[in-house]
Amino acid sequence: MSAPLRRQLHTADLLSSARAHQSQYVSDLAELVAIDSGSYDAEGVNKVADWVQTRLERLGFTVGRIPHKHPGLDVGDTLLARKPGRLTPAEGGRRILLAAHMDTVFDTGTAAERPFRVVGSTAYGPGVSDDKGGLLAGLTALQILQEHEIHAYAELVFLATPDEEIGSPASRTVTEDAARDAHFALGLEGARENGDLVIARKGVADFRLTVTGRAAHAGIEPERGANAALCAAHLVVALQALNGHREEVTVNVGVVRAGNRANIVCPHAELRIEVRAATEAGIRWAHQAINDLARYPAVPGTSVSVEQLDLCPPMEDTPAARHLLEQATTTAAALGLRIGAAATGGVGDANLIAGQGAVVLDGLGPVGGADHTPDEWLDIGSVPQRVALLATLISSLGDANLDR
Repeated sequence: MSAPLRRQLHTADLLSSARAHQSQYVSDLAELVAIDSGSYDAEGVNKVADWVQTRLERLGFTVGRIPHKHPGLDVGDTLLARKPGRLTPAEGGRRILLAAHMDTVFDTGTAAERPFRVVGSTAYGPGVSDDKGGLLAGLTALQILQEHEIHAYAELVFLATPDEEIGSPASRTVTEDAARDAHFALGLEGARENGDLVIARKGVADFRLTVTGRAAHAGIEPERGANAALCAAHLVVALQALNGHREEVTVNVGVVRAGNRANIVCPHAELRIEVRAATEAGIRWAHQAINDLARYPAVPGTSVSVEQLDLCPPMEDTPAARHLLEQATTTAAALGLRIGAAATGGVGDANLIAGQGAVVLDGLGPVGGADHTPDEWLDIGSVPQRVALLATLISSLGDANLDR
């Protein structure tokens, strides 16, 4: 039997198993969606973590549970689970990281207000697509691999974070540490509404510009002052004008604060700026442009300081990621799916993983949409093929010898 035919039969077997698991998937999804797990609801997130931990341990994973003490935040635990395979790296075994998140954007009580429901082949409920559907798809794929005794990899690593919806401030270091030794990373966020996978996510850099002027009586001797508010106004115009000068880079002045009394020449102003860019080079360009504008303030007597507050690296569209997408596309075709590649301005844990050099493909959860809204949905009919796609990818990526 030829290798392509063998792979085709293997994929068909995994799809058959995924279909057999669909009813249990829906039942499990209802159970997960019924748990309120907003990012700031540590108790709720930890209930999800308990559920996920039990499933992983049944599948032979050693589960590490990392509590977080982050200033000003009360978030749940991060789960980092590992399962060794039968291949060593020297034998061609690869380490594969699966990444999902357990938190949602919804307040406590939403699960009762808008309980899980199924209409036709569509499921509704808070977090049903973002990201409980993807989280569960990953667990189901791992269960299918276990049932088929597929262990041709060096190690499987399953990461479930508690705070992705607020930028992963507590779990970031755990995610980055887990990513450093991964050969491949598969993100379990939902597929795009048209079924596409995510090959690129813009990075985000946040800046604070502090304008220092000089106070004076606005009616008696305004000439003695240096108006920081006026300087800030010039900066807003100049910063917004950076848009359109470099492809895939956006600059947004989102917050401006200045002064506190109308009869004082404003001595202080502050601007908060967000930069989004598809590449690290784009972020560096924007940072330099901001510094250049700050160096030459428009109002004499004022000065401007620039502080970078945060940086979430881009998940770049790279040749290695394209090769991984090609493998996914080929596998999808064997499952009767046609998928493409999407780039998005939204960030996620996949950005942090890509920032450590891992080859990442995201959007491997089921098809869904209307995330962060009361209309959030998930296509139950897409689940078997998406789970089979994920399971087949894991089985093929785990052994480097299959590439030869």
